Amino acid sequence: MSRFIFSSPRKYVQGSGVIAELGSQLAVLGAKAFLVADDVVWEIVGSEVRKSLELEGLDFHFERFNGEASVSEIERLAAIARQQGTDIVVGLGGGKTLDTVKAVADELEHSVAIVPTVASTDAPCSALSVIYTDQGVFESYRFYDKNPDLVLVDTAICAQAPARLFASGIADGLATFVEARAVERSHSKSMVGGDPTVAAMAIAEACERTLLTYGFSAFKAVERKLVTPAVEAVVEANTLLSGLGFENAGLAAAHAIHNGFTAVQGDIHHLTHGEKVAYGTLTQMVLEQRADEEIARYVRFYRSIGMPTSLEELHLENESWDNLVNIGALACGEGDTLGNLDPGLSAEDVANAILAVDAFSKSVQ
Repeated sequence: MSRFIFSSPRKYVQGSGVIAELGSQLAVLGAKAFLVADDVVWEIVGSEVRKSLELEGLDFHFERFNGEASVSEIERLAAIARQQGTDIVVGLGGGKTLDTVKAVADELEHSVAIVPTVASTDAPCSALSVIYTDQGVFESYRFYDKNPDLVLVDTAICAQAPARLFASGIADGLATFVEARAVERSHSKSMVGGDPTVAAMAIAEACERTLLTYGFSAFKAVERKLVTPAVEAVVEANTLLSGLGFENAGLAAAHAIHNGFTAVQGDIHHLTHGEKVAYGTLTQMVLEQRADEEIARYVRFYRSIGMPTSLEELHLENESWDNLVNIGALACGEGDTLGNLDPGLSAEDVANAILAVDAFSKSVQ
């Protein structure tokens, strides 16, 4: 029997300058906030955040994020938060910071507020975290009983981040409908354990349509640090639509292959999450025998926003066949989602598709 589940954050707030509202939004969740950000992010937003919380009379403690969404980092931060007696956990920054903060809040059974400072991933809205080892190798997904209580996205701040990160969010978002369709076809389960709802599929499709329609012009605006209606639409697609879409409609091969890339060493790990997901999306499209022109459309769009479509751009052009098979083996692992595309796929099938994307991409004009 089908079982449909739809999960979402309690509240989503987006707009230019909304960081000034953070204190008033947090005041309904608790009295003392545990703030987590890396040094770069805190330098950018710290003074505005302090001012906003002080205006509301909220007490807070700031702690530096060490850079990896690992079990040891989660335990370290949770111990400090307990010692400080906080009752709201607030993450400011990118995907790994936000995934860590969700885990810390889960450990403490506290409310959690998410403040992305880049529109580079779909992590903010979800009730899960991607957990890595301290060395950055994919380990597992960690699931939570509820989504964040607040997601607050200041588009003016996001537009100041490097355009490469904005483009990476577009690439991450473009995987949403590609993977959702695979989950629906294979009658697999979403990330919240249900069949994809009509709403989830509609959101995933709207995400793809928004990004392909406005993604390039928004990217060019962010290169100039501008906030335009197209930028607002794409930030929403990168963050809210993609987040709701992937969680409620499910993941398949694109993100599993991204995770598989952690099986190899080298310069690939200097790439962003979205850059690796872009190549994973193309690899999934090859594995599911999408029409040539459909794959070519994605290749051309990725190129227009600077995303990698070749092994050279992925820094894997000299990788051995055995290492490509290792990527495929990790992607096909029991704890990942490649089986939602086809549980019969092998590590060698994935390795062949990775090479086929490179060959096809080089033929696209």
